[in-house]
Amino acid sequence: MISLNDNSMKIDIEQRAARAREAFEQGYNCSQSVVVAYADVLGQDPEVLAALVAPLGGGMGRLREVCGAVSGMFMVSSAAYRGASNTDRAVRTNLYTGVQQLAERYRGECGSIVCRELLGLKQQSDAPVPEERTPDYYRRRPCAEYVAIAARLVGEYLNEKNCPE
Repeated sequence: MISLNDNSMKIDIEQRAARAREAFEQGYNCSQSVVVAYADVLGQDPEVLAALVAPLGGGMGRLREVCGAVSGMFMVSSAAYRGASNTDRAVRTNLYTGVQQLAERYRGECGSIVCRELLGLKQQSDAPVPEERTPDYYRRRPCAEYVAIAARLVGEYLNEKNCPE
C-alpha cells in the first residue's frame, strides 16, 4: 500500500490514466479499469477490487445509468478519507462534496456522467450480456477515453487532497 500521508510525493496522473486505459483494453469494464489503476493507493488487491466493482460497469450492470468510469472514480476518491470515521457526518459531508465536485469536472469534460448519454444510446438499458470485445467494439466505443479521463480527474483530486502516490 502506498502511504497517503507522505506529502512529498504526488500521484503521476498520466501514468494512472494510461493504466486505466490499458486495463479497459485488456477486458476490464469501465469501473474496474479506473479502480484497478489505483489499487495500490487503495491498499487492495486489484483482482479483489475488480470483483467488487464489476457490477458497476455499463452504467450499473448495463442499465446505462451513471457511467462506470465515474462510479470507479468515486470509489477511488474515498482514499482521501482513509482512517476517517465512517459514521462521522462531517467526513461524509466532505466525501459527498468531493463526489459532487468530481462529477461536475467529469461532466465539464465529457458532457454527462450518464452512460447512455455518453454513448448516444436511445434505449434506457441494454440486455445484461456484455458485448464481445472485438476490434470493432473498441473502434466504436469511446469508453477507453472515458476511463482515462476519470483516472486523471481522480488523481488530480487526490493530489489536491494531499493523498500522494
